[in-house]
Amino acid sequence: MNLDLDPAAAAFVAEARDWLAAHVPSEPLPGVDTPDGDAAHRAWERQLFDAGLAVVAWPSSLGGRDAPPLHTLLFDEEYHAAGAPIRIGQNGLFLLAPTLLAHGTAEQCARILPSMARAGTVWAQAWSEPDAGSDLASIRSRAVPADGGWLLSGQKTWSSRAVIADRAFGLFRSSPDSERHRGLTYLMFDLRAPGVTVRPIQQLDGSHGFAEIFLDDVFVPDSDVIGEPGDGWRVAMSTAGHERGLTLRGPGRFTVAADRLVALWWSATDSSDFSGGALRDRVADSWIAARAYRMSAYLSLDRPIPPSATKLFWSETDIALHETALDVLGAGAEIDPAWTAGYLFALAGSIYAGTNEIQRDILAQRVLALPRDMGTR
Repeated sequence: MNLDLDPAAAAFVAEARDWLAAHVPSEPLPGVDTPDGDAAHRAWERQLFDAGLAVVAWPSSLGGRDAPPLHTLLFDEEYHAAGAPIRIGQNGLFLLAPTLLAHGTAEQCARILPSMARAGTVWAQAWSEPDAGSDLASIRSRAVPADGGWLLSGQKTWSSRAVIADRAFGLFRSSPDSERHRGLTYLMFDLRAPGVTVRPIQQLDGSHGFAEIFLDDVFVPDSDVIGEPGDGWRVAMSTAGHERGLTLRGPGRFTVAADRLVALWWSATDSSDFSGGALRDRVADSWIAARAYRMSAYLSLDRPIPPSATKLFWSETDIALHETALDVLGAGAEIDPAWTAGYLFALAGSIYAGTNEIQRDILAQRVLALPRDMGTR
């Protein structure tokens, strides 16, 4: 693999690196799911947008700069290396936007994407329900046809960013007699519309990164259906592919964490002692895994990789990397907020975007063509 950058890519990296060095806040912004953090992160996104760095690979008519996909990966690396803030609009930017570009209408893209790019509209993900977590096909929230649109009823839970978001996207059962993957419609809706109640879910650290959403005959116009009514599962799998793949979790996040881990190891170890044994090997394994993920990301630009395989790799790499850091810290790990918080978030990676057990089933059945019941032939 030739990783030498062409002149245009090298110039873009230099531009992004210089801009981030000059503009990344010197102090962390308030928590993204708080009122102060919401305002601060939206302001940061507007700076990115004004600099032409918010969505570099989007069409220029929608707020991007018509850059090739490679530039998105390059910017991801520079963004994480600079320690820049979390992207408050990530649900929209990395999940809904590619879905709209693939399945939405020109009118939808023109109406929705520019505001999303500058964080004028922040989106929540409304997938899971109380009895339908990773088994998304079991959803029961309803979309009933109405004059000019649909009436939504039901409950969504674990909705990311819903506490501070403006709008949401999700799946609804539009054919009452349908089962599983059939009769589903993919809709967008306003979180401040009549009939919508958002109830924050308080986490152990006191933050409200998730919420329950209750819908009571919420009207949504036909113009906010993505794809065709009843064909929502196919559209949703497009979104899921981005959530499981590189779009949501680019390699920059992991290479930066792996470099921090190596620095932590050297700070806790006699530099002349190379006999660190198993713990030393785990540090090396984490560094190698992060670089391997980076290489696979570049490879995927020419040769698609199954999203389920990508999700398994980055989620398990994240957990192993952070567990290693906590073991390097030893007893002091309990009072180290950065590594501990990172570890707790890494644990969630094996659950969100479809549990890793489900991803293994998908790979076994759809990629390896193994039978559902290994006891039969």
